[in-house]
Amino acid sequence: MSIPGESPNPYGPPQQPQPPQPGVPAPQPNPYSQGPQQQSPYPYAQPTMPAMPAVTAPPPGPAGSGGWSTPETAAGGGYGPMGAQPPMPPAGPGGPNGGGGKGWLWALGGAVVASAVWAGVVFSTGGFGNGEKEAELGTYQYASDLCASSDFTPIENASFKEKDSTSGSNPQHSSSKDPAMDSMTCNVDYEPSTSSSGDYSSAWLYTTAYLHRKTDPTPEFKATYMSYKNQKTSSTHYKVTKVSGVGDEAYVVAQEYESSSNSSAYVILGVRDGWMTYQTTWSQYASSSSDNPVKSNSEITEMLKESAKGTLEKLQK
Repeated sequence: MSIPGESPNPYGPPQQPQPPQPGVPAPQPNPYSQGPQQQSPYPYAQPTMPAMPAVTAPPPGPAGSGGWSTPETAAGGGYGPMGAQPPMPPAGPGGPNGGGGKGWLWALGGAVVASAVWAGVVFSTGGFGNGEKEAELGTYQYASDLCASSDFTPIENASFKEKDSTSGSNPQHSSSKDPAMDSMTCNVDYEPSTSSSGDYSSAWLYTTAYLHRKTDPTPEFKATYMSYKNQKTSSTHYKVTKVSGVGDEAYVVAQEYESSSNSSAYVILGVRDGWMTYQTTWSQYASSSSDNPVKSNSEITEMLKESAKGTLEKLQK
């Protein structure tokens, strides 16, 4: 026999439901009951989360190591409960085991040294600026018409005159102005001053001038003319000579023949003055019946040098 208010005996015979007693509130269902007949009074209750597996700390390392040992990687790999734990950094004086770290001081010192070296490289290469060297052009100026700024007096004194042109295009000039380099050219056709209609003699003067505004031409200037030494044929070769008296550096390239025949001439004068480069080329041909034989290489060299001096002076305004 059960007493009202007590829980029924789960091992006794089934109990008949008791009618509600006057003045006694009816029992309410337990919302947390796990029984199959109970329903949660909260229709949107959150599902029960599964329990997380227990995480155990890795065993301590050997005595005196001052840190944790690294366990072997478990199945699944990686860090976390299912994998190996990341190794702990060794402790020094002032660290977790009573020491402090000289290790991080060494690392900091290395970083400072590396930063100083990096900064030195950046400054030396112009990393914090435009890194461009100022062009050494002195007072040289760009000329839209190099022919008008050229000195042809030495050519005329050597008994040459400008050849008449029906098109009116002798001499010819062109020019280009650019932030990297200004370029100027002038080409003139000549003939001997005493030539006749039957005298097949001609000469050409090709001149170029460059104002290098971004790149120093000095390292490559000499090599440009010395390379002619390797240009040989069965009948001709080139002689390269350094000359003085014009610009900072100058070379003459003269074509020479293996035989005694000398019906033509080809001479180049290259001049560098700072970052300005100048080249003038003389090419001449004379027939065997001409009364005006070609000039010798030495005569042509002096003629070109004098013309170059006068022209460079005019370009320096």
